[in-house]
Order: sequence, then structure tokens, then C-alpha cells
Amino acid sequence: MASAFAHAVSAIAFKNIFFSEKTKRKLLFWAVFCSIWPDADVIGFKFGIEYAHWLGHRGFTHSILFGFLSGLIIASLFFKELLPHKKSFFKVVLFLGLVTASHGVLDAMTTGGLGIAFFAPFDNTRYFFPFRPIAVSPIGIESFFSEWGKRVLLSELIWVGIPSVLVIVLAKVSYKFYKKK
Repeated sequence: MASAFAHAVSAIAFKNIFFSEKTKRKLLFWAVFCSIWPDADVIGFKFGIEYAHWLGHRGFTHSILFGFLSGLIIASLFFKELLPHKKSFFKVVLFLGLVTASHGVLDAMTTGGLGIAFFAPFDNTRYFFPFRPIAVSPIGIESFFSEWGKRVLLSELIWVGIPSVLVIVLAKVSYKFYKKK
């Protein structure tokens, strides 16, 4: 898996594509939450759920369906000021859904694990992308204070951090350019 840092940075980049600078902090908070929360599935290890099970790590919580269900549920619960039939509500649902689903996309670009069950629960086949430059992150905070943790953070800086900063800068420049028109 990519680290929580990489997922959070990509959520911030996504936010800058979807929304102007004047968005509420609440949206950014939920975007970062959505980008990280698919990894809550690691709790399954404590309950004896095997990694390869559709409820195991990188299973259903990393799927496209889970991403968009998360977006719908979180938007419905925490953005009640947006009316469900309005365009702004669907924009938040789509944004949070994509941010959640992006977790699996980043993890499919890592060098370890069993792959991502993008189509769970309908199909538990695990997938990786052919291009896998991101060093797989250790599970557990203490492992970050090691040589492995340093390698992970360096690969994420190169493959997630720098592209995210470029996306943010381009989004801000284009927003200002189109705002003038």
C-alpha cells in the first residue's frame, strides 16, 4: 500500500481540480479521510480475515464500488446543506467517491501485496498496474522509522508528491485564468 501521506497528498490535489480555493475546510477534511480510510480493512487481520478474502486487505474497501458508496454516504451525512437533487451535491459525491477510489489506484502502483480487488464484491480478482514505481508501505507506524520507511517516503515524494504539486499549481493557474474571462 502507499502510505497515508501519499493518499492525503493526492486527495488535496484532487480537491484543487474539482473545487476553487474557497472550498470549506470540512470538504478537505473529508477528502483526506476518504483517501485514507480504505486501509481500515487491516483490522480484519485481528479478526482472522485472510488477506485474499474479498473483505481482506486491499479487497472490498479498495474497490470502485466502495469508493462511490463512501462518497454518497459521507456527502449525505456530512454535507446536509447540499440538497440531494442539486448539482453541487452530486459534485461532492463524485469528488469524495473518486478520492476514495484513488486509494486503490495508488496501491495498484506499489511493489508489494496481493493486488487490488477493484471489482469486489462481484469479482475478487486482484490487480496491479504494469507500472509499479511506488515502494510498498509498511503496515504500522513504527516501521516508518527504518530504512524501509525512508525508501517508501522517497518513492512517494517522486511518484505522488511531485505530480500532486504540479496538479495543484496547474489547477490554481487555470482557475485564475478562467476566472478572469
